Amino acid sequence: MPKKNFKDLTEREILALAIRLEEEDSRIYGDFADGLRETYPSTAKVFEEMQAEERKHSQSLLEMYRQRFGDHIPLVRAQDVRGFVERRPVWLVRPLGINTVRKQVGIMELETRRFYERALERITDAPTRKLLSDLIEIERQHSAYAETLEERHLTGEARAEEEKSQRRLFVLQVVQPGLAGLMDGSVSTLAPIFAAAFATRETHAAFLVGLAASLGAGISMAFAEALSDDGSLTGRGRPLFRGIVTGAMTTAGGLGHTLPFLIPSFHAAFIVAVLVVAVELAIISYVRHKYMDTPLLSSTMQVIVGGTVVFIIGILIGSS
Repeated sequence: MPKKNFKDLTEREILALAIRLEEEDSRIYGDFADGLRETYPSTAKVFEEMQAEERKHSQSLLEMYRQRFGDHIPLVRAQDVRGFVERRPVWLVRPLGINTVRKQVGIMELETRRFYERALERITDAPTRKLLSDLIEIERQHSAYAETLEERHLTGEARAEEEKSQRRLFVLQVVQPGLAGLMDGSVSTLAPIFAAAFATRETHAAFLVGLAASLGAGISMAFAEALSDDGSLTGRGRPLFRGIVTGAMTTAGGLGHTLPFLIPSFHAAFIVAVLVVAVELAIISYVRHKYMDTPLLSSTMQVIVGGTVVFIIGILIGSS
């Protein structure tokens, strides 16, 4: 079925669309509040009040419609009108990220306002232009109202608490899977790469073994992380995203000390690879210290001991 152009809609249909849009936004704000309530309670209160405000706007538009056109409201949906705003269903994602929500709210208000503004430029009918101007002003009031609510609910203490929650989620959903991948890629590939290097004394052979080990470990870790849980109970986020992060960091960890074996000289390649391994272990130690609250000295010693053991095993096997 072909879509209808906005300029071909009647004033009655435009008002019906506005009512439907306000009702939809009200429900979206309710879902935002529900998704943020556990982790960001102060921000959830903001969206609860915004939901109530949207209901008021919808009711006002509904009363205006009934006064002018009666009780029957034609079914005009967003997908029936060419160019009408469409909402990405970010409110269905759990856990719900606060930055994603705030960004989406800004987009929602801006999209609706711009749509009405573009429509205002194309429509010449005076009553319809007055209606669109009123809708644009309502959208501007939404933004100002949201700012007022944030000032009321998001006190300094509330913001500090929400920043802590945001940091915890970042650690849980990004740092932990990324660190697990980096550690696995950096440490587990040491033995096969250096075993191949010392067994063959050929940098090309060591490079191929390292490339295969890095890609294989990356794919394996990506699937293992993505299939471990769906994040609904642990709050660890979307499994696909975690799998991508873990797999990418695992591959990067292995490739770091694989790439030096592109150097033709075996001794030069070996020295550079050892230096890269040292840098990788230092990065792992720092990340564990910064995000996992592990004492720097303790973290460094743990990582160095583990990496050194695997490194030595690889050399011994390759030299045997």
